[in-house]
Amino acid sequence: MSYANDMPKSTTRADTELSGALRIGVMRLARRLRAERTDASLSLTQMAALGSLERHGPLSPSELAGHERVRPPSMTRTIALLEAKGLVGRTAHPTDGRQAIVALSAEGRALLAADRRRRDAWLSRRLPELEPDELEVLRAAVPILDRLAQS
Repeated sequence: MSYANDMPKSTTRADTELSGALRIGVMRLARRLRAERTDASLSLTQMAALGSLERHGPLSPSELAGHERVRPPSMTRTIALLEAKGLVGRTAHPTDGRQAIVALSAEGRALLAADRRRRDAWLSRRLPELEPDELEVLRAAVPILDRLAQS
């Protein structure tokens, strides 16, 4: 099956080459950063759920599933595993007795903080290896990469 048909008609060969190179570079960097995780017993899905709770605050399981773009039953299983590890807690929804609200526990916050410190430290040790103009390119790329990730 050809993926060329999936490309917009206005995409040039240079755009296609850039997208391939960018995909490979981002994947390699993500893989390397994942290798620096502090708790390999948690899946990437579980870590992402913790991160969403930290960013967005307490959420219903459905809201959390929406943020993570997974089906609610999958998120329910993820929440149960995180709750069993003491990383999240559930409380009654203030207006809907059929729902619960999930929030990070102190242990969940501590785990996320340790994980970020370790991965940030690894990346911080690599940045001095770059030239000043390369660092400027990375600074400019951060909001662009964020925008791509949000779309």
